[in-house]
Amino acid sequence: MAGLSLQHPWAFAFGLLGNIISFMTYLAPIPTFYRIYKSKSTEGFQSVPYVVALFSAMLWIYYALIKTNEILLITVNAAGCVIEIVYIAMYLVYAPKKAKLFTVKILLLLNVGVFGLILLLTLFLSAGEQRVISLGWVCVGFAVSVFVAPLSIIRRVIQTRSVEYMPFSLSLSLTLSAVVWFLYGLLVKDKYVALPNILGFTFGVVQMGVYMFYMNKTPVATEGKEAGKPPAEEEEHVAVNIDKLSPAVPEKSSEMQSVTEMAPAARKCAAEVAAAAENRDMFDIVVSHGHAVGVV
Repeated sequence: MAGLSLQHPWAFAFGLLGNIISFMTYLAPIPTFYRIYKSKSTEGFQSVPYVVALFSAMLWIYYALIKTNEILLITVNAAGCVIEIVYIAMYLVYAPKKAKLFTVKILLLLNVGVFGLILLLTLFLSAGEQRVISLGWVCVGFAVSVFVAPLSIIRRVIQTRSVEYMPFSLSLSLTLSAVVWFLYGLLVKDKYVALPNILGFTFGVVQMGVYMFYMNKTPVATEGKEAGKPPAEEEEHVAVNIDKLSPAVPEKSSEMQSVTEMAPAARKCAAEVAAAAENRDMFDIVVSHGHAVGVV
């Protein structure tokens, strides 16, 4: 076995390290799913990242089985399959009906339909080394498409001049993971493992460079936010001023007082909605980054 043979100790070392890093990346969404479990709601989170990660892990397991002697690819992606299945199962339990139906459709289309088609084509239209080559390039193509996904995050950082949605530690760890898997693929002479991680390393370096450039920049106010105060606070001040100007009208004063009392609750609700939106954005980033590197 190339990955486990004592004649390739460095390949084994890098493969084992890649397993550890990728496994930790797969576990990154655990806090989010704990939150889903506690609230008994998916809170608007999407199921697509889990389904895509499951498909990717299945694809790499199939490649490793066809090629043989790729036990370290099997272990990390088998763990990934189990973890992603658990995530998807929890999502289906707590998601609303419409989201459940969409998730089932995507599962059937991608993980059953597309994967089944790849399985049949490679088994019946190719054989031996040609089968490995065909499947290898399919894996490379899919890995590259996943690696390109974080480009939207870089664009967002440039537009907002804020790095809050692109943590440096995450970019660094995923860049190191790409380096580790590239070295593993290089040492075992597997270009289909090595090639996509060159792209992963490149994007990782770009992300860290963008982070360093914008880390001390003043963020641009996003749409719907004022530079100073939220809309609810401004409404409260208007209500108080009117109340002071018309003390002789009791019914108006009581109406203004009720509006004033409602303003803090409105601010709190708006803050909770904004926090939930930011958590969803952060989770999508972690998932998209993690799946780009953790499966190869």
